[in-house]
Amino acid sequence: MDLTTRSDAEILAVVEPIMDRLMAASTAIDYAGHVRDFTPRLLAQLPPERFQTLCYAYQTERGTFAGREVVAVFRRPASIAVIWRQGFNGVAGEFVAELVLVEQDGQYLVDHVMVF
Repeated sequence: MDLTTRSDAEILAVVEPIMDRLMAASTAIDYAGHVRDFTPRLLAQLPPERFQTLCYAYQTERGTFAGREVVAVFRRPASIAVIWRQGFNGVAGEFVAELVLVEQDGQYLVDHVMVF
């Protein structure tokens, strides 16, 4: 299914569960769960030790993930990018969560994801 031709609701029906799994695995510091939907390119950029370091750092500084609200869905020639307003339970303020989704070999995979 070519997501670039789908409605925002159809895109979010695919992307939201993936982001939910990423955030739950990150909170649990579960590397295998976190990278399960990664492209090989992204997987090569996040070794287990770096993942663990990043998780401890954000949980110490900000707490764990709280509410998330969609800001925008972007359709690009070969990918979908979604931006959310992201909260944390340990600090006030709004952060940005973003995910880039691609289709490879009939699967939807995360090619970039970040919270800042």
